[in-house]
Amino acid sequence: MRIVIAEDEPLLREGLALLLRAEGLEVAATTEDPSSFLAAVEKHEPDVAIVDVRMPPTHTDEGIVAAVEARRRRPELSVLVLSAYVEQAFATDLLAGGAARLGYLLKERVGRVEEFLEALHRVADGGTAIDPEVVGQLLTCTRPDSGLERLSTRERDVLAAMAEGLGNAAIAERMFVTEGAVHKHIRSIFAKLDLAPSDRADRRVTAVLRYLESEQRR
Repeated sequence: MRIVIAEDEPLLREGLALLLRAEGLEVAATTEDPSSFLAAVEKHEPDVAIVDVRMPPTHTDEGIVAAVEARRRRPELSVLVLSAYVEQAFATDLLAGGAARLGYLLKERVGRVEEFLEALHRVADGGTAIDPEVVGQLLTCTRPDSGLERLSTRERDVLAAMAEGLGNAAIAERMFVTEGAVHKHIRSIFAKLDLAPSDRADRRVTAVLRYLESEQRR
């Protein structure tokens, strides 16, 4: 597994590199700003990028913007985002592009080495690793009743595929149905989850988050 790290705090950046190398993983580059991160991704073609949310020069959303851009340039890139606290809008921006090969963890998880490494490997293998606290805070404005129990088996299968980051065409191919049938299932999912039609991307993200939360509770 080849990894590029983007973190502007020197101690955390070098600590991560030491930890990963001690685990036998290849750290191709450590970077401290978005431009050098994107250059490293282009040069080293990593399997996974570990990215801090807030980076120079303004320490607002540079890390998230860089992560989204890196995934745009290299759709197969797995990204594990680290944040000091939950950034609701930024997490939604990432998830809007699909949940596959994506992790969003609070930095405090790094100290729990086994949990951190498990999340890293899950993301590298094409899965999703969303910090339970991130999921919880992103769902604070939703109803206590998630609505998932109202979904049919086929609708839940569609939602699970959405949580993997599959688009409608890929879901249709996997389930041996037409894209039109997938569209109908998704409309039904949104209706049963009481998700308003004002923003299609946000509805998809919210549906995926509810599914992830239910899976974490099992």
